[in-house]
Amino acid sequence: MAKSIHTVKGPIEIDALGLILPHEHLFTDLRGPRVPDYAQGEPSEVVKVVGPFLAEASAAGVTALVECSTVGVGRNLEVLRSLAESTAIHIIAPTGVYRDAYIPESLRELNEQDLADLWTTELSEGIAGTSIRAGFIKLAMSDDGPTTLEIRNLKAAVRASRNTGAVIASHTIGGKVARQEMNILEEAGLDLHRFIWIHAQTEPDISILEEAARRGAYVELDTVGAPFQSQTELLETASAFIGSGFADHLLLSHDAGWYNPARPDGLPEEGFRGYTALTRDFLPGLLKRGIGEEQVRLITVNNPAKAFAF
Repeated sequence: MAKSIHTVKGPIEIDALGLILPHEHLFTDLRGPRVPDYAQGEPSEVVKVVGPFLAEASAAGVTALVECSTVGVGRNLEVLRSLAESTAIHIIAPTGVYRDAYIPESLRELNEQDLADLWTTELSEGIAGTSIRAGFIKLAMSDDGPTTLEIRNLKAAVRASRNTGAVIASHTIGGKVARQEMNILEEAGLDLHRFIWIHAQTEPDISILEEAARRGAYVELDTVGAPFQSQTELLETASAFIGSGFADHLLLSHDAGWYNPARPDGLPEEGFRGYTALTRDFLPGLLKRGIGEEQVRLITVNNPAKAFAF
């Protein structure tokens, strides 16, 4: 059976998409699931705030966007459905759960198999009884390394990935934690070609990024356009990684957005960060450093399509 990319509006053939942003946020609630109004938002209001940024991204050539706000940090299907209907950009929704402190009580109680069954259902049939299938498994590790529950999550994710073919993408800070995580995943039976190391730029030693790629993982640099990230340093890291022969394991994104339901205007305190710095500034920066057009297409079109297809 041919693989597809599973979006909020349904499956899309791989070759029907162009540039894909593999790590962004549209609607995020970092207060966590224990506040009374967690992840609540009027879809039409969210569209008013987020819609113009999606229109700008679409005009810049973005064809699909991966929504990384998973369970625990605000996944809201009605909001995602409304946003998907308002834009030409295809939106990919997650299954999975965020790190330990954000895991809802209902998921804390599940064993590894029951959690894997839940995620398998969301990937293969639909989320919460809807026809919207999750397009990937989003996890997160604590900064000091995976906790007992996070190890359970990794093992359950391996089962769900092996059941469906879906990729596992995990918020992972630093190479030490990435190594721990990849070891757990491999021991549980995952081919690391089905793993994305999110926030790999947090590891300053590029040899560890290269090690992850040699093991099969996708290495994601996802602070493109971020004011707290030196773009020169990020360009240098990306160029060196490509120069070492790992262009086919590289993903680039902004980790930007997003509508914040905790604030009356829906805007983050630092303001909404859009989704166009990659096409406007970063890719031209790579080209100036001698990275070819074919490699740019590989990184921004082929790699994410291959990663998220199942």
